[in-house]
Amino acid sequence: MTTSRSPFRPDLLAGRSALVTGGGSGICFGIARELGRHGARLVLMGRRLEVLEEACAKLRAEGVTAVPFAGDVREPKDAAAAVAAATAAHGGLDLLVNGAAGNFLCPTDQLSANGFKTVIDIDLNGTFNMATAAFPALKARGASVILNISATLHYQGTPMQAHVMAAKAGIDALGRNLAAEWGEHGVRVVAVAPGLIGDTEGMRRLAPGDAVKKLAATVPLRRLGTIQDIANAALFLCSEAASYVTGEVLVVDGGQWLWKPAFVEREAWEKLAAARGPKA
Repeated sequence: MTTSRSPFRPDLLAGRSALVTGGGSGICFGIARELGRHGARLVLMGRRLEVLEEACAKLRAEGVTAVPFAGDVREPKDAAAAVAAATAAHGGLDLLVNGAAGNFLCPTDQLSANGFKTVIDIDLNGTFNMATAAFPALKARGASVILNISATLHYQGTPMQAHVMAAKAGIDALGRNLAAEWGEHGVRVVAVAPGLIGDTEGMRRLAPGDAVKKLAATVPLRRLGTIQDIANAALFLCSEAASYVTGEVLVVDGGQWLWKPAFVEREAWEKLAAARGPKA
């Protein structure tokens, strides 16, 4: 993942402590990296310790304070232990990023109950477990943030993604509820909904070969997103610049969720417009 010059000041999150689930790879590693590059001290949580240790080593090589914690967000006891580790390592907890997720392509009539439940457990139940475990620590700090990683799949019907759509829709609803309940305690709850992000393993698996080019053509900005795009949005939402924003889902997809097949092809309507002449 390449890192461009940041539009944010380097000390944006100085003195802040962040716990990032799923932070060992992909989008959540990119988010963690940017939080750390802007002053936050990190704990990365995931199920595979070796992946977390490698990720933390990369971050430390860039001057970021980062420690790993091996745990499963599906287990409330692991969620509580991760929060305890973060508060012990950095003297408190200011930011929680709920990014642990699971996904695979499967027609709904072939989706097993166990497959459906697994994604719900990781994405939705994991978000609940982490948020409720972290709430006392976040409340104690005040001006704290829970950032959920959502999606745009459930804005329209997305074939072979019923399990993920249900989980992400639940995350959005849960986030709005927590924002309403916990705002009085200084806890903001927000989300980022990434669109088609090209530099991820998920995109390589879910859209192989020429499918990527076809998908890019459905984005009004005519490109796939990058991990950096999502990390920049996360930085904004976790910063004081968004101090009056809660309960919101920030869609970062180049406008792709607005796309629908053209009723008239571009060349046809350009000819039609030319034939009509200039506006009166």
